[in-house]
Amino acid sequence: MDYFSIEPPYHRPRLRRAVISDVGENYTENGAYKRSECVRFELLLPRASAADRASMFIWLESGGAAHEYPMYRISFERDMDVFTATIDMSELTGSFGLETGLFYFGFDFYSEGEKVRVIQSADDGLPEFCRDDRGDGAFALTVYDRKYPAPADWYGGIIYHAFVDRFAKSGKCTPKPYAVMNDDWYEGEPQYPEYPGAFVANDMFFGGDLWGIEEKLDYIESLGVTAIYLSPVFEAHSNHKYDTGDFEKVDSMFGGEKALKSLIASAKKRGISIILDGVFNHTGSDSKYFNQNGTYENLGAYQSEESEYYKWFSFGETRDEYASWWGIKILPRVNSRDPDYIEYINGVGGIIDKYTSMGVDGWRLDVVDELSDEFVDALAERAHESWKSNLESTKGQRRSPIVFGEVWEDASCKIAYSQRRRYFQGRQLDSVMNYPIRSALIEFMRNGDEKFLTWALHTIWEHYPKEVLHSLMNLLGTHDTVRIITALAGDDPDGYTNAELLKKRMTSAQYEIGERLIKLAYLINATIPGIPSIYYGDEVGMEGYSDPFNRMPFPWGRENESILAHYREVGKIRRENSVYRDGELSLCRFNIGGLFAFGRSNDTETLYTAVNRGNGAVSVSADGAELIFSVGDVTSSDGAITIGRDSGAIIKTALGTKIKAEQK
Repeated sequence: MDYFSIEPPYHRPRLRRAVISDVGENYTENGAYKRSECVRFELLLPRASAADRASMFIWLESGGAAHEYPMYRISFERDMDVFTATIDMSELTGSFGLETGLFYFGFDFYSEGEKVRVIQSADDGLPEFCRDDRGDGAFALTVYDRKYPAPADWYGGIIYHAFVDRFAKSGKCTPKPYAVMNDDWYEGEPQYPEYPGAFVANDMFFGGDLWGIEEKLDYIESLGVTAIYLSPVFEAHSNHKYDTGDFEKVDSMFGGEKALKSLIASAKKRGISIILDGVFNHTGSDSKYFNQNGTYENLGAYQSEESEYYKWFSFGETRDEYASWWGIKILPRVNSRDPDYIEYINGVGGIIDKYTSMGVDGWRLDVVDELSDEFVDALAERAHESWKSNLESTKGQRRSPIVFGEVWEDASCKIAYSQRRRYFQGRQLDSVMNYPIRSALIEFMRNGDEKFLTWALHTIWEHYPKEVLHSLMNLLGTHDTVRIITALAGDDPDGYTNAELLKKRMTSAQYEIGERLIKLAYLINATIPGIPSIYYGDEVGMEGYSDPFNRMPFPWGRENESILAHYREVGKIRRENSVYRDGELSLCRFNIGGLFAFGRSNDTETLYTAVNRGNGAVSVSADGAELIFSVGDVTSSDGAITIGRDSGAIIKTALGTKIKAEQK
């Protein structure tokens, strides 16, 4: 029989961290700290290593000399010697001439005065003995100082991501003259490029609008949703609206400002906030700013150097040579360092002010790694200041502002265009889209290997500030990804043409597997730290490959009721258990193949999520174990929860209790 617990084996070194405050010590696996905090680092070494002293070395992410912190042996426990160093974060940053920053660290230990080994992070994210000097295995340490309050009233919520043209149509909006209307909501074929990268007009519309979303608020609320993230709503030529024509207007085919204001007001009555997609890295070539087609009456940058917008864009030797997003000529790139552009979007009375005054509480920044630090700094400041100035007029009935960034990698150490970004140091993003966990979840669900998911979740928890962690946009699908049920159980799209992918559907056997796996994936996604984000239609089993096949109209009246009921029940569990707001994370490591388990705990409750993708059943037990929710083949008897293959459970235990598992 194999057992595991949240405690790693004692033949390896261990690292513990305790944040010291006036009220005591708070042990955490988190590795990002406020500048005002003092942290005790505890290195536990097996007594067999005969260590007599140790040192902690910390260096700045850009390199340079490391600062050494001696570690003193204070005790031993379970055949482990405990060495400690207590570091004031403000003193640490000050010693490097900084206020905040990203640092890395590792350890050396000595026996009889001689250096024996260095200690670094292994592939599983845990400390390991290593013979080499510090390098890729270093631990990360972020020191931050938030300029703005944490978005705590967003914690524990659920986001619904609606692609406006494809979610619901009211029939109230008049199509533009050029629009190609597809009136077959259920079986209509979208425009698609002949091959990836080929031109597609994107002027075909299915007619979804903001009025339609408002009419479906009962449905959205039933999922436990607390915020709706809208695809872009600014005036634009295309159906997706990522080619902004005029930031100052809401597109008339979506209902204009009247529809957006009405949706905001109706949503707020239900405790639902609105998040807008801020597409500020580029505009459309057919826009008032660029005006390549002469659609707008004003003088655009393409037309003349005399245009007030000319400096926003970068031209080559000819007017047709201009910087664009990924070389897509209909998306001319804006110079986000230009002071006039920064002021236009982020100044007093600018675009952020306009929509905040309408009641918008959140922003998702498209391709944020392509926006300058100056721009992101200014946007974050304006979003929070504008929200404060509008709070009185709304009688305080709105959530605090939040700014998400679109980042596909570990955002704490992101390097974009040879520049280290400082998203989480306290002046920029509140949080990001959690793409790394999506990738790890798909790997776990498709192949049953929990190692990558364990490492990914451990890394995110270790690297991100707590305020970021609890407001992460945890997604399984977006408008940029293959539909999650297809990603979990469908065929690989490689080798198929777009014409074939348009018609391609999962077999009934694949769909049955996908239905089981999507429930397990959402169970994990909704109980890890952060805010689960539901891409419209995922909750009813919509399938489809990449854009535009992942953007089909919502199948009203044809929903997969089993998946929908699961999403609703999980939403209810999130509402009823405070631990999902800001509870600590405890990962169960070195577990049985195919079992992924983790705990969330606060001062009042401890809940574990356990999902079994192994070949046989697993029995999970702990003091006071109580089965709260299950998916698939799960039974409970005498404090032991038996979880069958492709099944999962939420288990409540005695406060602070560790679980163990036995392979059946």
